[in-house]
Amino acid sequence: MRAKAFLVLECIVLGLGLLVFTPSANPTVSGSTSISYPSARQIGGGPSMEGANRTEPKPLAVWECVTSWYGEDFDGRPTATGEIYNMYGATAAHLTLPLGSIVRVVNPRNNHSQIVRINDRGPYIEGRELDVSYEVARRLGFDQRGTAKLRLELLEVPSRPNNPVHGE
Repeated sequence: MRAKAFLVLECIVLGLGLLVFTPSANPTVSGSTSISYPSARQIGGGPSMEGANRTEPKPLAVWECVTSWYGEDFDGRPTATGEIYNMYGATAAHLTLPLGSIVRVVNPRNNHSQIVRINDRGPYIEGRELDVSYEVARRLGFDQRGTAKLRLELLEVPSRPNNPVHGE
């Protein structure tokens, strides 16, 4: 059983490694079609981007995971990138995605979605893969439940590593 779990974990790590180190992981679009990714300012805490007229970027990878949220206890404290956590921003924590990655998080129960930027590490509770800010959980409609099974769509991986403060 442990060997099977190790093999699955190894496949996940190798797959994510390929996403990070493959040059074509962030496709460029030629011609008149344009994909516009939101800026960090739009992602960090501005109004929801739902309903805006924009071209939806195609995901590089899609998977489902158990997601939780974190709020007041961490508000105002530094994240893994060194920026200050804002519980009302559109940010998230993931253990292995590169810091600065852009992810669309979708709640299949109500079809609400939110684009977030990975700026922290966590969650550190077994069985959970993503921690979103309180505001993202509220917008997606699971703030009262605490956790939800959500769909993650990896939209962008940074082309160069961030220089995080906390040793990564």
